[in-house]
Amino acid sequence: MKIAIPKEILPEERVAMTPDAVKRLTDSGFEVWVEKGAGLGASCTDTDYTNAGAKIAPSHQKLFAGAEIILKVNPPKDEKGRHEIDDYPSGSVLISFLEIMKQPELAAKLAKKGITALAMETLPRITRAQSMDALSSQASAAGYKAVLWAAKESKKFFPMLTTAAGTIRPAKVFVIGAGVAGLQAIATAHRLGAVVEAFDIRPAAKIEVESLGAKFVQAELEEETEAGGGYAKEVSQGSQERIKQTVYDHVAAADVVITTAQVPGKRAPRIVTRDMIEAMKPGSVVLDMAVDQGGNCDLTEAGKTISHEGVMLIGPVNLASDMAIHSSQMYARNISALLKLLLKDGALQLDFTDKIIKSTCITHAGQVIHEQVKSMLNIK
Repeated sequence: MKIAIPKEILPEERVAMTPDAVKRLTDSGFEVWVEKGAGLGASCTDTDYTNAGAKIAPSHQKLFAGAEIILKVNPPKDEKGRHEIDDYPSGSVLISFLEIMKQPELAAKLAKKGITALAMETLPRITRAQSMDALSSQASAAGYKAVLWAAKESKKFFPMLTTAAGTIRPAKVFVIGAGVAGLQAIATAHRLGAVVEAFDIRPAAKIEVESLGAKFVQAELEEETEAGGGYAKEVSQGSQERIKQTVYDHVAAADVVITTAQVPGKRAPRIVTRDMIEAMKPGSVVLDMAVDQGGNCDLTEAGKTISHEGVMLIGPVNLASDMAIHSSQMYARNISALLKLLLKDGALQLDFTDKIIKSTCITHAGQVIHEQVKSMLNIK
């Protein structure tokens, strides 16, 4: 069975499989082809891959010829007027982040080409799937990098310092959203010595936040705030207003605000308003990790750093790519765990009674089979 690992379209630095993960596949008898230069952004050389038993393909045509499984980080996309899917063999299996809830039309394109596509972001949050949970692994890398970026742009020390020139008070960091990215941000800011507060609409997050040394800020909401799998759910307009009232003073007092709040399949909730930003001290920093999902903050823009009345607003895109070495290692382990479930006796076996496979498989046998995606495409 031939497994193909293409080079991601720039500016992505991650790679779907690292050499150590490739070696486990080749040792198991699989034929692994890696596109030339695919791992360089993650410091994985072509020589590293050949030493792991892989073959290096000089082009897409050579890479995909006869490929049965294609492993990627990002969804296939257009490049120079040609779509990546055009090169995939009909009947092959694609495993990747697909961002399918944002672009369901991609599912129709994959089905038309006869691709069996599995989306890493739709894995169910169940115990058996923890080792495959790429959303969590990549969010952890992003949360860590977000704090380092914010610390770099801040005009204050994060820790308290006692110097000959007097005592410097620690910076105040406020993290909005205590999912995986938020918890990593909290932990990293705390390690750097900042005074950390955190807000989440889920009361259950309080224990996790406090275990990391931060103070939990809670809004009293009169509705259920947690969806299945531990995710936050979209709340009513009234609850959104109470959230804003709760966080206003904490945003205004913070030296650094990091927002991470997202709702699966929905636009990110708008929490930090213009008036909150204008209440912050000049020299403060707001980093909006949800900016590519619509943003948690007024004024932030994807891929840009702007200043508003002395407050720096950062809209980073794809922070996990900035941690390409470790994020690629984690992602490769996630993919490897999923492959272990899918491959039996050297052959692909899709058991649609398995909750993991049912949740992740978007297209199969020329059809869109994921129920939520079918609904979005009005497929009966």
